[in-house]
Amino acid sequence: MSPSAYIIDAVRTPVGRRGGSLASVHSADLGGHVLSALMDRTGVDPGAVDDVIMGCCDTIGSQAGDVARTAWLVAGLPEHVPGVTIDRQCGSSQQAVHFAAQGVMSGTQDLVVAGGLQNMSAIPISAAMLVADQYGFTTPFAESPGWLKRYGDQEVSQFTSAEMIAEKWDLSREAMEEFALASHERARAAIAEGRFDSQVVPVGEFTTDECPRETSLDKMAALQPLAPGGRITAAVASQISDAASAMLIASEQAVKDHQLTPRARVHHLSVRADDPIWMLTGPIAATRHALGKAGMTVADIDLFECNEAFASVVLAWMQELDVPHDKVNVNGGGIALGHPIGATGTRLMTTLLNELERTDGRYGLQVMCEGGGQANVTIIERL
Repeated sequence: MSPSAYIIDAVRTPVGRRGGSLASVHSADLGGHVLSALMDRTGVDPGAVDDVIMGCCDTIGSQAGDVARTAWLVAGLPEHVPGVTIDRQCGSSQQAVHFAAQGVMSGTQDLVVAGGLQNMSAIPISAAMLVADQYGFTTPFAESPGWLKRYGDQEVSQFTSAEMIAEKWDLSREAMEEFALASHERARAAIAEGRFDSQVVPVGEFTTDECPRETSLDKMAALQPLAPGGRITAAVASQISDAASAMLIASEQAVKDHQLTPRARVHHLSVRADDPIWMLTGPIAATRHALGKAGMTVADIDLFECNEAFASVVLAWMQELDVPHDKVNVNGGGIALGHPIGATGTRLMTTLLNELERTDGRYGLQVMCEGGGQANVTIIERL
């Protein structure tokens, strides 16, 4: 039997809206907050941790200089424990879980922290490319002869991709707005029922996700599309936001040595990629690949988390895989709860783990679209 990687515990901050409650928190301190809370909750000697792997995009300003390492240090944790920051775009902290699990399953590590952080209020999305423009550096795609030879000068944009997906899968603006409204309603219900309380680590007096809105189909219908004549509006897109999240991954030996009680096991992990121009279609092929490798079907999965970068992404994925909406993002998704890019992967997995426990489910599958046409898939088994 192959070695297993176990999830011991998982925590996250509340998600703050752009310019909201977490906007002034330094990115390293945001990450350090969940790392400290994770160590306190698990009771593990932080000196026994082999590595700290955190996802973060746009690693400039307060997110520069290997912010995973800095976050561990500002939390007052042992200096001999290293940290590394990774960028797989929106899937960065989900990839952190994969690297942590692979380290444990390989037998080379026993305790690894995986997580992510992003202060999008302080460091706007694609800020690194804006800085490159300012100083005359080459921006991605624009001046690469190899890229131009392969893909030409086609626009590479998540907004264009979301629009292309809506058109190809014949997703009406009304259908996407109904999906977005459901995301807000589910998130508000989850907050009202206290479903997130055990997973959220307050930051000072900030205790509750602040992105879900009181909205309506009429309000959404009044918004202008992002492109003239298009179907995508801000209402059906994920919200810019700030947060951090983290989980502890352990080997079977570490579970014994530290007398830990695992909450879940990593049942499957994989990552695939698709056309980078379409960009956001990756979850479709990646989910098919993952289920095939795991010898499972959609019916075997109790709950799904498919990141709501845009409503069109999730709706097309649901249509292609025949996944029922009542199993998908049952506590709301990025449209309502926000998408703090580097933190979202472990934020989703933290929520998925808690919901499996609440509903007595066994298997949960998480997938998310990522820049470059990529998509990570993780299947966890509740224990």
